[in-house]
Amino acid sequence: MRLKSWLVAALGLGSLVVLIAVSEIASSRKAQDIYGQLDQLNNHHRLVEANLRRLRSDVNLSGIFVRDYLLDVAREHAPGYREQITEFRHENMATLEELRTLVTRDDQIASLQSMLTDYWETFGPLFDWTPAEKIEKSAAFLRREVVPRRDAVLRLAQEIEELNNANLIAQKEEAARRLSAFRDDLHRLLWQTLLLGLVVAIGVVVRLRILERRSERAEHQMRELSQQLVSAQEEERKHLSRELHDHVAQMLTGLRMELGRIERLGANAAPAVAESKKLVDDLFGTVRHLSLGLRPSMLDDFGLEAALEWHVRDCIARYNIDIDLRMHGTFDALPEKYRTCIYRVVQEALTNCVRHARATAIVITITTIGGVLHLTVTDNGIGLDPDRHDAGLGLRGIDERVKELGGARTISRNDGGGTSLSIRLPLPALSVEVPLARVAG
Repeated sequence: MRLKSWLVAALGLGSLVVLIAVSEIASSRKAQDIYGQLDQLNNHHRLVEANLRRLRSDVNLSGIFVRDYLLDVAREHAPGYREQITEFRHENMATLEELRTLVTRDDQIASLQSMLTDYWETFGPLFDWTPAEKIEKSAAFLRREVVPRRDAVLRLAQEIEELNNANLIAQKEEAARRLSAFRDDLHRLLWQTLLLGLVVAIGVVVRLRILERRSERAEHQMRELSQQLVSAQEEERKHLSRELHDHVAQMLTGLRMELGRIERLGANAAPAVAESKKLVDDLFGTVRHLSLGLRPSMLDDFGLEAALEWHVRDCIARYNIDIDLRMHGTFDALPEKYRTCIYRVVQEALTNCVRHARATAIVITITTIGGVLHLTVTDNGIGLDPDRHDAGLGLRGIDERVKELGGARTISRNDGGGTSLSIRLPLPALSVEVPLARVAG
């Protein structure tokens, strides 16, 4: 079963749209994951760094606070210093617990906790010293007990910070690798989409081209068939006209002569014979009219001008309308196809003016200029509907005859009312433009 073109195009374009939509959704989700990971990584690093900074600050402040305590000889200030040191310790341990949830190295956190515990417990005996003991032991205590422990805590905190920075760099490198892979996927998806779009476009173009060729071939065949039908119709008209003119008319002429002879032989038969002669005369006129209507023999015997003059006079007599025929040029050398085409166009145009436009005045102008014949039929009728003027069989017949000879037809409304039919027909190189006067009207 042959697939229809619109179905093939719809499937191709639909798959392309689905691919673009799916790739857009997947790309958006992947980009959100990557940027979310980067944001989470930066937040984690900032939190670790902030806690380490706070932990080092507490340790440094505690050293300064202990130094101030040792320099203060007032014994009554000892409880206040003890309470402040205890608060420093609680805050420091809370920071350590928060840091524990952020740092993956449990061994380093355990070491840091052990050092901090030892560091804070070192300050316990200080608050029981007398002023003399403060003066005597403070310098050595700070140098041997506090400073080494403080430095150890700060070094470990620095190691944790360096580990955090290294971890940040490694995770950033991983995120950059994922981002690079994401870009590669996007590029690959872009090329796949472009390739699919190119395949769909090529398929649609090829399919449309095939359909155009089929349409052109079918149109050419239909035009050839139509032209063959027109030619066959014209030949049949010519044959019927000749038959009516040569055989039927001759038989009617012989019959009328025999009736005349009978009339002369018998007086009693005169009334009947006279009636028979009248009927024969009417029948002879009808046959003659049919013969001329099918194809006037004068078109072949006397040329285009004589045939058009006769047809114009016949229309004036039958329909009582004013027809002005103006012919400028030489038409005797026109081939038979051109004479027939022009005659049939005028005949069909006059029929449309009388039957459909209800015109009372018609002007027919035929000229040959520069190897081109121009024919214009203008009437003062009711005009035409521009949306339906191509629907009639008469105009289609005119189009077929004109296109067969490489011409063109236009039709338009007149500003003052009525319609103008124009034919432009290229002629063989045999017409000589000689101005003639109006020949019928």
